[in-house]
Amino acid sequence: MKELKEFTIPFVGLKIGKHNFDFEITKTFFEHFEYEEFNDVNVKLDVVLEKKTTLLEFTLDFKGYVNVHCDITNEPYNQEVVGDYHFVVKFGDEFNDENEDLLIIPHGSHEVNIQQYIYESIVLAMPTRRIHPGVEDGTLDSDILKKLEELSPNGKEQENASAKPETDPRWDKLKKLLTDK
Repeated sequence: MKELKEFTIPFVGLKIGKHNFDFEITKTFFEHFEYEEFNDVNVKLDVVLEKKTTLLEFTLDFKGYVNVHCDITNEPYNQEVVGDYHFVVKFGDEFNDENEDLLIIPHGSHEVNIQQYIYESIVLAMPTRRIHPGVEDGTLDSDILKKLEELSPNGKEQENASAKPETDPRWDKLKKLLTDK
């Protein structure tokens, strides 16, 4: 996959200490990864790079919303996305990104691309079940919800059946033996 240049951070000219970078993540960022589950994206990303003598520490803090479809009604809504991610970049003989919290880049490198870490952080911050807030508080007026309620089992019949438990007549005969003494 081709690297997006805007997410490549050159660190050679930076002094030892903390450096801040700000990014706006939009839907085009996810289209680059061919990820099509988001209708719209508006996420603000703050990257803190702490340069040390032998390594680089990155902290990604993001906050915003992602427009997705509800799993129940398929209605689009804005899902809030908030999170952070920390990882370390060290220098070694060859490139190695097998460890999720440690990136090893070759000696002599002068920049690091963080687009994969941004992508994974935001996608993993999404809830596994996406439910429209209107479904949870009952304010959403949707044809699909009406149809689901229409097809759901009738709760009143189940309540009446549970109020009068039916017993086996053989047990009733045995109970009568106890009271006839």
